[in-house]
Amino acid sequence: MTQPHRWQDEVLAGPGGAMTDEVGVITGPLTLRTTEVAGGLVRFEVQYEDADEWYALTGSPRAHRGNPAALHAAAQAAVRAGGGAVAPG
Repeated sequence: MTQPHRWQDEVLAGPGGAMTDEVGVITGPLTLRTTEVAGGLVRFEVQYEDADEWYALTGSPRAHRGNPAALHAAAQAAVRAGGGAVAPG
């Protein structure tokens, strides 16, 4: 089995932060990880910078329609904008 495609970047959450399924809104310096998973989906996860715990971005996973890297970029923009950002789709 091949390794899944994965994108990961540091991002500063804008006012209102990013909404997660597990703990609600998180703010501040975050790491965003986007992973291509089975069924044409991508999973979005965030964590506080340098933390161990990962949280699912609300609305994840989402269909990528052939361009998962573009969804990672859209997720970065959404988290930077804040406002309780959720997974793009």
